[in-house]
Amino acid sequence: MADAQTPLAAALERVGDRWSLLLIEALLEGPRRFGELSDSISGLAPNILSERLKRLEGERIVRAVPYSERPPRFTYALTDEGLELAGVLRLLADWGSRGSAHAEPMRHRLCGTPVEARLWCPTCARSVDRPEADELRFL
Repeated sequence: MADAQTPLAAALERVGDRWSLLLIEALLEGPRRFGELSDSISGLAPNILSERLKRLEGERIVRAVPYSERPPRFTYALTDEGLELAGVLRLLADWGSRGSAHAEPMRHRLCGTPVEARLWCPTCARSVDRPEADELRFL
């Protein structure tokens, strides 16, 4: 019998490559057309963009809405399931900005202060700090 896949492995199988995560980030701003996505992510070849959009659509993370029949053209948007990835991307971006001399931290739009991404326990109604995070486990 094969070992069960861990939750992290399952997530990475669905969205675990650079281009998919950057596409999801671009779509967090709202629906976009193919050309707009291509322009917003430097270095992403059109064939890779097309393949990633199809794969993310198959994973129910992205929805393609037609706006032209001839030629067939689509607007791409995140599904509700795709929108749930916003928190994950914020945590990853926060971690990335702390480890890079070139990445700007995320900032609060109202006051400009760098924000901190934290884990939150809804049962205890409090933040889980670093020492406690060692006790976290994937179920």
